[in-house]
Amino acid sequence: MSTLKKFPLILLALLLAACSATPVQPTATPSLVPVTATPAPPTPTPVPMAFTVNGEGLPLLEFAAELARYQQSQAALSRSLDEAQAQQIVINDLIAQTLLSQAAREAGFSLDEASLQARIDDLAAKLGSPEALTAWQQTHAYEETGFRVALKRSAEAAWMRDKIISALPSTAEQVHVRQILTYNQEDADAAAARLQAGADFDELAALYDPATRGDIGWFPRGYLEWPPIEDAAFTLELNTISSIIPSEIGFHILKVIERQDQRPLAFDARLALQNRALSEWVETRRSQSEIIISLSQQ
Repeated sequence: MSTLKKFPLILLALLLAACSATPVQPTATPSLVPVTATPAPPTPTPVPMAFTVNGEGLPLLEFAAELARYQQSQAALSRSLDEAQAQQIVINDLIAQTLLSQAAREAGFSLDEASLQARIDDLAAKLGSPEALTAWQQTHAYEETGFRVALKRSAEAAWMRDKIISALPSTAEQVHVRQILTYNQEDADAAAARLQAGADFDELAALYDPATRGDIGWFPRGYLEWPPIEDAAFTLELNTISSIIPSEIGFHILKVIERQDQRPLAFDARLALQNRALSEWVETRRSQSEIIISLSQQ
């Protein structure tokens, strides 16, 4: 954290006029003593902010540096994003970090200067020396103060993230589903007609997807990206067949082949539920916070 300069408070001197015991003569002309007012110190120019979250701001220069780092990382992965897309991704991420960091401090966790310095020393050791860390900071456009602020914010946000996801259960109600997936309505209608005529679902699913035989596997609520499919899967009775369900990737006919009330979550399912819980937490917190985005005004 940077050391903020504290300007001393200006104390206003009280000028006390002495009262003379000698009566004032009617013909006397009062002596006027000019008083020169002490000029007020100049008001510091406010640092331009990219945004503020509940009064806590991110300087525009730090945001610009973070944006540049993100764009460089995407270019290294051969991904192209226009300026507006990249800017939106970075500002959403930084606001989420700030919200998590604030919540961590409210919950009693704050990275003090000694702990922050210990983390910096550890980074330097991993890179080989303090000079190597300085070179890394320069390569990634970090100045010292901004680096310390970003590291503190990131550590506090990570603490709060872990607190949120650790509250999730390790088991959940899950269904094991097989599907017939087609990529146009005509094929879906044809498959549905064959099923109504008595065709075996599993054999038909294997025809449409020989690699997996239509097996989606086990999943809990909140895992799939397409809610209508998930809703149908958890509504169906065992070994019954759904109607045609359209989605962004095609047309689905489902069959639930197993169900368990409390099945351990697979790694990918647990990760998906953690991401969803974190996203929902951030959205709720955003709705309860005062967020002012000033980028368009700069």
